Amino acid sequence: MGTLVLLGALVADHPAVRAALPDTVEVAAPTLAGVGVTLLVLSLIGLARVLAQSQRNAAVNRVLIEMLDDESEARLVLDCDGTVLLANAAARRLWPTLDPPTDLRARLFDPLRLAGLDDLAEPLGRLAAANTAGYGEHLTLALRPYDADDPEAPNTPALQEPEWWDVALRLVRPAGRTPDAASSATRWPRLWLARDVTARRAIDEVLTRERESLSDFLYFLPVGLYSADANGRIRFVNQRMARWLDREPEALREASLSKLVDGGAPPMLDGDWRGEVRFVSASGRRFSALVSQGSHDDAGELLTRTVVMRDAIDAPPAAVGQDGVGPWRWDRMFRWLFDGAPVGIALTDPEGHLTDCNHALQALLGQRRDDLLDQSLVALVAEPDRARITEAVNRVLRGAANAGEQIDVTLAPGPGRHQSDSGPVTAALFLGPMGGTEDAGHGPEENAPPPAPPVVEGIVAHLIDTSAQRSLERQFAQAQKMQAMGQLAGGVAHDFNNLLTAMIGYSDLLLQRHGTGDPSFADIMQIRQNANRAANLVRQLLAFSRRQPLQPRRLDVAAALSELSHLLRRLLGETIQFRLLHGRDVDHVVADPGQFDQVIINLAVNARDAMPDGGTLTIATRLDVVEKPVERGVETMPSGEYVVIEIRDTGKGIDHEHVARIFEPFFTTKGGSTAGTGLGLSTVYGILRQTGGFIDVESAPGEGTAFTIRLPRWTAQADADGHADSDGAGPVPADTTASAGLDDAEPGADQPPSHEEIEDLSGAGTILLVEDEDPVRAFAARALRNKGYTVLEARSGESALDILGEPHPIALLITDMVMPGVDGATLARTAREQRPDLRVIIISGYSEDSARGDILDQPRTHFLPKPFSLKLLAETVKSVLAR
Repeated sequence: MGTLVLLGALVADHPAVRAALPDTVEVAAPTLAGVGVTLLVLSLIGLARVLAQSQRNAAVNRVLIEMLDDESEARLVLDCDGTVLLANAAARRLWPTLDPPTDLRARLFDPLRLAGLDDLAEPLGRLAAANTAGYGEHLTLALRPYDADDPEAPNTPALQEPEWWDVALRLVRPAGRTPDAASSATRWPRLWLARDVTARRAIDEVLTRERESLSDFLYFLPVGLYSADANGRIRFVNQRMARWLDREPEALREASLSKLVDGGAPPMLDGDWRGEVRFVSASGRRFSALVSQGSHDDAGELLTRTVVMRDAIDAPPAAVGQDGVGPWRWDRMFRWLFDGAPVGIALTDPEGHLTDCNHALQALLGQRRDDLLDQSLVALVAEPDRARITEAVNRVLRGAANAGEQIDVTLAPGPGRHQSDSGPVTAALFLGPMGGTEDAGHGPEENAPPPAPPVVEGIVAHLIDTSAQRSLERQFAQAQKMQAMGQLAGGVAHDFNNLLTAMIGYSDLLLQRHGTGDPSFADIMQIRQNANRAANLVRQLLAFSRRQPLQPRRLDVAAALSELSHLLRRLLGETIQFRLLHGRDVDHVVADPGQFDQVIINLAVNARDAMPDGGTLTIATRLDVVEKPVERGVETMPSGEYVVIEIRDTGKGIDHEHVARIFEPFFTTKGGSTAGTGLGLSTVYGILRQTGGFIDVESAPGEGTAFTIRLPRWTAQADADGHADSDGAGPVPADTTASAGLDDAEPGADQPPSHEEIEDLSGAGTILLVEDEDPVRAFAARALRNKGYTVLEARSGESALDILGEPHPIALLITDMVMPGVDGATLARTAREQRPDLRVIIISGYSEDSARGDILDQPRTHFLPKPFSLKLLAETVKSVLAR
């Protein structure tokens, strides 16, 4: 720019220009010359700065290159077309041609020149593919050793050990490029990295051999171990002790210790005991051994920890102390007892770092002893528990907790241990002081100075795995919650049925005054239809609470599933394959055929929704025998024969935290168009429990879901006995609503015949209506009066008894079952005593099964479930009075 301005000044000073523009030239020429000079100077300054910056960048680059050359790790940067952008000295040594795949293939280790070199070269194929496609790759290769001093030296592979190299390929993303630009990744530069890991692999191999040697050494230790309970039953015995007794370890468990000892077993003392015991082997051979025994409380049960030393009795006299046993043997016995303890034990220094641990602790934490030593005791527990453990450790180390500390903790996940299916690993942690004053066992003396504070040399920590116990507690709490929710659901359903009865009834009354052509007709019908939908939800709640009416019959499971399979195939669609596998000897069960179909359909629809992209649904049956009762939280599955129906899909599965809640009402994992009310599986659960069956679920994300149904097998003896078991606690449930005998029934034939539709619903007579809910009573009374009946109303059982004491010609008693004070059953029995021919209709928001008792088994007693419509009420009353 400065040069152009100077050129303008020269042109302005030209004679021709000066002649044409004399005045302008006189002014412009000096100005342009000054501006040009200034701009030229500034340009030279900028150029000097650029050159200085370039020199600094070059110096930085030289330093970086020198640093990379000094590294032992090979680094090579290639452009997408193979142009070398950067290569340090290690890379040039490893890859002489700067073509990593080719150079690595030339140095692959194959000592015997086997044909399997193609297998060794397969990882290189992955590297080459990653280089071509533009993505990262990492692998470890065995390479032939390279002699830098004599590259042409003869190769003797049989006498060589391989060099192990970690080789990685990464993409270098240019500035401004986003990571998701996959289409341009093939044009990005490649960074090749390689590191020699031969020494590290050699160390790992040495440590592995040492662990194997230590494991063999511990397995063949010449010491016997066993544990017995307070009744003298063997609870645990090791291989060495079993060999001494000429028995297998499994055969000794639960054996009586007194039968293994000649002259009496060691006493069960709350403390330590040491003495000589004479054992008897299975062949009758007797041998003496030194027994050192301690006891511990295992969840309220007294168990021993016993070490048996056969050769301790014959110890040399020079090695025996005042107690009869040499200290060298007690050191060995302590090691055996310490490592053989069934609970985790750790010893710490005064700073709280581990100095020793036994095998049980290693197994519990999933870590090796070498890895555990020098770790902080606090680091063994999960993060939320570390503050409490830190405080407890400090109290014990200060000597402020001589009695020790007990804390329930969650263990931190170790490299060899993963969270179990039932949740995190929990443990009971006991912390006790290790060490103390020498005269701690002597009593106080007169005028003696106060005792010195205990000298704590460390901590003895015991960890007992409580994961199984915590899992059982969670299952018990879940079962209690399900039971409570069932009771709550039944109560809510009862109250809702009262409300729905009034809503449906008053809608019917309005429809009598507003016909089809009335503008309000559509609105009233909407109210009535939605009330009926709410009534369906209430019926599902009653199913979950096991208070819905069932009509169980003898049902052939195989035939019922075969007939249902046609409907299931239509429900599942074309993308889901359906398989039905019948097991052998699958017999009949006692179940409501309609409710049985609903259970299978609900589970099949859930499986279909879990496989939106298709899959396989398999229903398989078999016969299973439960030898002894199985505790399931607050419920017990009795022993006996069960027909098992397994429904397994290949869908997306259920998360672990959701599995325990899937049978809860209104809980659903579905979303979008497949979302429902959350009552499908709760209905299944309620139907099966009311039938006397059980259901289990196994699922994991991405692995599908399997529901296992167990229904008690039907037996002729149970059919003859006719035992009722509405709670599902017995193996063969029955229902008092069923007719005498449980015969084979076709699906759909189990519903009781309904009375024929009555056209004329008017009538005459006096009806006593007893209902504590005012809206229900008002609607029913008004509906019956409109049909021509005389209705006497009472809002309680006591008021109804007063009316019954008056001389009214009452032909029918309609009473609610659940009322405060005198309930419906008591009222009906009292009324029958006064008027034996009185007809009774029991109404209730619960099912007929829940309301059933001796009152419903009496003649001229009928049941009307809520919610009911005006028409159903009128038809029932007309039918009852006409009988």
